[in-house]
Formats: sequence, C-alpha cells, structure tokens
Amino acid sequence: MAAHAAHRGERRRIQFDKHLPVDHRLNQVYRFGAGLMGLVLIAFGILGLIGKVGFFDTRGDQVVGLNTNGALSVLSICVGLLLFVGMVIGGNFASTVNMLVGIAFILSGFVNLGLLDTEYNFLAFRIQNVLFSFVVGVVLMFFGMYGRVGSALPHDNPYWRARHPDLVEPEPRELGRGRAVALDESRRPPEDAR
Repeated sequence: MAAHAAHRGERRRIQFDKHLPVDHRLNQVYRFGAGLMGLVLIAFGILGLIGKVGFFDTRGDQVVGLNTNGALSVLSICVGLLLFVGMVIGGNFASTVNMLVGIAFILSGFVNLGLLDTEYNFLAFRIQNVLFSFVVGVVLMFFGMYGRVGSALPHDNPYWRARHPDLVEPEPRELGRGRAVALDESRRPPEDAR
C-alpha cells in the first residue's frame, strides 16, 4: 500500500518517441488528424482571401457554404499551419496540438454563438460557422485523444505504460538478456569441479 501511495505522488512525463516507433499507429492517427484538418482550414482561408472581402466586414461573404471575412480567413490559415506543424513533428506534440486546437474550436463556437447578430461579430460568423466550429473541434479532440484516454488501452500503449508502471511487463529484449545470463551461468562448471 505504501508503494502505491508513494507512486501516486510521482508524476511521470510520457515520452512518446521513447516507447513507440515513428510509424506506430498512434503517431499515424495524430499526424493524419492534424494534416487533414489543417488542409481543410488552409483551403477555407485561401478561398476566403480570394474573395477579397473586407478584413472585419461583419456581413462577410459565402465560401463553401460558410460565412467568412478577411480576419477569419487569415485566422483559418494560421491555425491550419499550426496543425501542419503538429503533423510534421508528430508524437505527443501532434496529439496535444489536436486536443488544444479542438478545445479552442469548441470554445470559439460557444463564444461566436453568443455574438451572432451583434456588432461584435468581427469574424462574420453565422449559425453554419458555429456548427462547423463544433464539428471541427470534436473531430480534432477525437484525433488528439485517440489512444490517450479510455479504459481499454492496449498494454503496449505508452500512455497505459506510464500510468501503470508496476504492471508493465519487461520488453522481450530484456527477457532475452535474462535468459542469456541464466544460460551462461548454467553452462559454467560448478566451483568444486574447477
């Protein structure tokens, strides 16, 4: 019991790259999510800038069914580039960026829902933008949380291993070393035979 209490007080930082290879499924999910949503946001931002709408025009202009203005277009491009950076770096960084940007999108949806039809609607949001913001936020949160939270994480998952260090089985390489040492010792002649 004392060991469990002492262990609970320790906080271990999870190092994704130390536990899994670069091509592990979790890393691919984080990168795919960041890249896909980054591409959508950059495309939306570029299409909005092509329309040459005023920067803070509260009436905005329609682009692929969503309302936009210059400020929202530039903001979309910047967030899309941030997601692309997450895709390039991968690992914990991509996962964390996906989650944080997803939370920001959900909060933005709520804030802009309150600002609809007011003079403070500087991003020219309409209800379809609010719904899009919620959907993008939930999708990014899914991609960011995938494999990090849940009750049925596999035992090779780095997040599960960091939360349950006392249950982690030794790596096969470590088991092999232990057997090799045991075999070497068993092959030695007994001391009295020397």
